[in-house]
Formats: sequence, C-alpha cells, structure tokens
Amino acid sequence: MNRRMLVGPAVLIVAAVVLTGCAAHGTGAGSASHSASDATPKDALSGDLTVYAAASLTASFNELAAKFHAAHPAVTVKPIDYDGSQILATQIVQGAPADVFASADQQTMATVQKAGLTASTPKVFATNTLEIAVQPGNPEKIATLSQLADPGIQTVLCAPAVPCGAASQTLLKADGVKVTLVSEEQNVTAVVTKVSTGAADAGLVYVTDVKAAKGSVAGVVIPDADKAINRYPIAAVKNAPDAAIAKAFVAYVLSPVGQKVLHSYGFGAP
Repeated sequence: MNRRMLVGPAVLIVAAVVLTGCAAHGTGAGSASHSASDATPKDALSGDLTVYAAASLTASFNELAAKFHAAHPAVTVKPIDYDGSQILATQIVQGAPADVFASADQQTMATVQKAGLTASTPKVFATNTLEIAVQPGNPEKIATLSQLADPGIQTVLCAPAVPCGAASQTLLKADGVKVTLVSEEQNVTAVVTKVSTGAADAGLVYVTDVKAAKGSVAGVVIPDADKAINRYPIAAVKNAPDAAIAKAFVAYVLSPVGQKVLHSYGFGAP
C-alpha cells in the first residue's frame, strides 16, 4: 500500500518532465516554423535600370538611384544619362533603350508622349524655379534681373529649346529685359560651369543648381521667379527593356521617401 503510494507520485513526476520536454520542443519547432514564415521575402525585382534625366536632377537622382538599389539589391542601376531634356527626348524618340525618362518640363515630355513612347500618363514629381547664378561674393554686385542687360555684364543662358532656357526667356520677356549673351548652353550644368569658372558673370539656373553647386556659385533670388515655374514629369518608357523595374522606380520617385530626397535638394512639391 505504501509502496504504491510512493510509486504513483514518482511516475507522475517523470510524466510531467517528459511532457514539459515535449512542450518545450514543440514550442521551439513552432517558433522556428513561425520565424521561417515571417522571414522577409526575397525581392522579386532583378535586372538593369536605365534612366534618362534632366541635368538639373543630377545630385538628387544620384541619391535616389543609390537608395533604390539599396531597397532592391538585385537591380543594377546603370549610370544615369543626364543632359538637356530636349536632347534626351530626341534620343528616346530615335530608339534609345531607356527605361525611365524624367524631364525638366512638361512640353519636352510631351514630345515623347506624342510619339507613343510613354508606358503610362507622365506624373509631375517636382517643381523648380530660377535664380541668378553669380560668382562667389557676387563681385559685379548683381541684385536684379534687369542688371543682366548692362553692357558690362557677361551673361550666359540655356538655349531656348532647353527647359531652363524657355523659363529664362519667359522671365526676361515678362520683365522687359534684353540680354546680350556670352553663349547659349545645351543644359543647365554648362551654365553653372561657365559662371563658376569666370567665363561669365551671371547666368539663369534653377534654385536647385545653386544649392548643388555647394559654393562654387552664389544665388540671387528673383522675386517674380514664380512666373516661370518648371514642372518635372516622369514616366516609364513604353517597351522598356525592364518594364517592372521602370514602373517601380517611377513609383519610388513619387513616394514619400523619394519626395523627401527631392525636397532636400531644393525641389518644390509637385
């Protein structure tokens, strides 16, 4: 009688240990299974991305490209083709293998769209306005747009066919300013270079270009610059070699993350 009473609790203790072990083992297996099911899925995007973008987007799109690659490691973002928007549009219409086109104005994008080469309706992703770029310290003491008409001021602009050139002409005509030019350049980066190297005293460039120049030029605010606001559209190119990647990059530029990057470089909201 006493022996049975002693054995009973012993058996119960052993059983409890075994059950506890099984429970612990079961919990571990369940956790492993749960962890496996919660694992981050492998990114489905892989391949190459080719972007054609307006020269004024150089600094911001370099950062966007790096961040996009970090989010999609299997995507190789090829060196972005930066130039005047009209030059890039012509290349795309002639068959250049671009996945994405980002233009500095809607008119230039329209030439690609009319050719039936946009995969969807272009979306405006940023805005920009002009400033007067001068040499550091502003040695010629340029304070107004009208001073660019002074005979002693050497001025450089983007060519009229370039978005920054078209915006420049709009502002100059609105203020009745006639300028004798040192040269007309095919993209805004060339205008910045002319001023920064002393080949010109002043030039009209975007606010973002002055900021990106990091001190190599200074900016003079134009009070009525909003008379010529540039709206930047972006679109995936029809029959892009990597259509899914192109669509993803466009979405990334339009996303809050992309907009934050653009804002940090001085671009306005769409």
